[in-house]
Amino acid sequence: MGLWNWPWSTGPSGFGSSSTAEEVTEGIDASHLTVIVTGATNGIGKETARVLALRGAKVIMPSRTLESGMKAKESLLEQNPNSKLDVMEMDLSSLESVRKFAQSFNSRNKHLNILINNAGIMACPFQLSKDGIELQFATNHLGHYLLTSLLLDKLKTTAKETGIQGRIINVSSTAHRSSDGSFFDLEKLNDQSRYKPFGAYAHSKLANILHANELSRRLQEEGSDVTANSLHPGVIVTNIGRYLTSNAVVFTLLATLVKPFVKSIPQGAATTCYLALHPNLKDVSGKYFANCNETTPSAKARDGELGKRLWEFSEELLQRSSKATK
Repeated sequence: MGLWNWPWSTGPSGFGSSSTAEEVTEGIDASHLTVIVTGATNGIGKETARVLALRGAKVIMPSRTLESGMKAKESLLEQNPNSKLDVMEMDLSSLESVRKFAQSFNSRNKHLNILINNAGIMACPFQLSKDGIELQFATNHLGHYLLTSLLLDKLKTTAKETGIQGRIINVSSTAHRSSDGSFFDLEKLNDQSRYKPFGAYAHSKLANILHANELSRRLQEEGSDVTANSLHPGVIVTNIGRYLTSNAVVFTLLATLVKPFVKSIPQGAATTCYLALHPNLKDVSGKYFANCNETTPSAKARDGELGKRLWEFSEELLQRSSKATK
């Protein structure tokens, strides 16, 4: 199935580009599930949290500040007072903050069924994270890579104890197709003279897919009852694109070009919610989805050796950060 469906068409799943998060989860009881959704304070992350909570799940909402997290929680409770929502502080661009969040979560929660790595920044001006890593790569990939690693044992033990398959979902983007996969050198990654805002975003989104694929391979190899998949949510007008609005002419042109393909936020959250809750996804792992249907990512995204190299590079960055903080 092609990436861009006409609004009225559906794929093998029975859903398509116009399906909403509520539609793809209709009739599903998630009251026995605990879910983490990063980036749940706005955009498709917030809609994902809303719909999963609507289906009964306990949803943990990591937020850079407790204030912004509580505002999002309050607005979601206004829509559904029965929502089970828990706000916890976490800054994905800070490895120390991610470690603190994971430690706190693991001590406060017995189970974790689903981890949705949704948060991200897009095409921002060149910056380094607190750990000295290009900010988009640090936030969109490395923070999620570490978070997943620290929560993996909880996901595995939950699956064993409950008999419910665990799920890890990485929200990527079709922008990954613009990446050549050449981001395994910290000096190059952090070289401001080479930096291209959208190029760096594309690298981080390719990393999301490679991470899910390599994680899936490792989980299957060890026989863990946890799956890992990635997805393109579609083109949605949310604040992730705020840096693109600095040039009014460019933004107007882009808006005109993509208008026929733009999804609403409920449509943008559909594929994430489909992967999180739908029974059709049992035992499906290492796949890439768009419009609630499996589709084919770029050749680089399907490169298993590239996925292994990314894994090694990510581990090197974490070790470097760990040594620097000692």
